[in-house]
Amino acid sequence: MQENLLTGKKVKLRALEPEDEDILYIWENDSAVWHVSGTSSPFSRKVIREYVENSHFDIYTTKQLRLMIDTLEGIPVGCIDLFDFDPQNLRAGIGILVSNKENRGKGYASEALKLTVNYTFSALHIHQLHCVITETNKESIKLFEKNGFNECGTIKDWVKLNNKWANVKFYQLINKS
Repeated sequence: MQENLLTGKKVKLRALEPEDEDILYIWENDSAVWHVSGTSSPFSRKVIREYVENSHFDIYTTKQLRLMIDTLEGIPVGCIDLFDFDPQNLRAGIGILVSNKENRGKGYASEALKLTVNYTFSALHIHQLHCVITETNKESIKLFEKNGFNECGTIKDWVKLNNKWANVKFYQLINKS
């Protein structure tokens, strides 16, 4: 019997549901995290609703995939995104959000990342995942390094944070199978 690719010991990953509209509206409009997602303006409820309504399309159609991160009790604690999917070269960017500080440090992000890597490599047959992380985001650097991502280099002045330019580290994980 095959194990559930999307369920771990602490979290389960799932598709977006209409009920997620309210929480996504809050998360997407939290300007404190816009710098990690490249967001520069708020999202309307209409845009969030349309996004959720269209989330059933596959990654080959939309070039992206968002999975909700729920505790095993069904409480949403964050989401994990695949974006900029390149079907020719079988690579995608990856990003993760655990929304509330009280939910951080509990292993949710690490397990969600492991589950997503396993899912993308085994079910979607993606060859490579990549991400960029600001040099000051030590928690994310630790998370991705702990989960096998390798630093490939530094990109100078890549993002503007608090009216100052910041460097980012580029990470990748290659599917060896």
